[in-house]
Amino acid sequence: MPQVFREPVSIDALNALSRNTLIEHLGIVFTAAGEDWVSATMPVDARTRQPYGILHGGASVVLAETLGSSAGNLCVDTTQQVCVGLEINANHIRAQRGGTVTGTARAVHVGRSTHVWDIRIEDEAGKLVCTSRLTLAVVPAVRP
Repeated sequence: MPQVFREPVSIDALNALSRNTLIEHLGIVFTAAGEDWVSATMPVDARTRQPYGILHGGASVVLAETLGSSAGNLCVDTTQQVCVGLEINANHIRAQRGGTVTGTARAVHVGRSTHVWDIRIEDEAGKLVCTSRLTLAVVPAVRP
């Protein structure tokens, strides 16, 4: 897929936008981006584990939606439009007990009214932990 983002991605700006949100609370940090993808890491620790000591599926979904929604909003003029989650699914492939997982969102479809993003979450060895697909709706921006 050719370049989909409106301008070069600033990792610092993405991380700044995440301050004082669920993203920051879970320790999600944007780390890299390309022409049609963005990556972030998330620790597997007390904030993101379920009671049985493994990565909570909901935390994986938060990472996936964070990546896909952030990527989608890099494709639009956010003074006019924003991308919001319409549907997300996730398949949890492998249990993860510790360390850090890395998610990467890649564009599948970037249209005028919808986007589809594929998100892969991998462990530190590059083994698949979760795969997710996110559909975004492109809606008019409403400012307070």
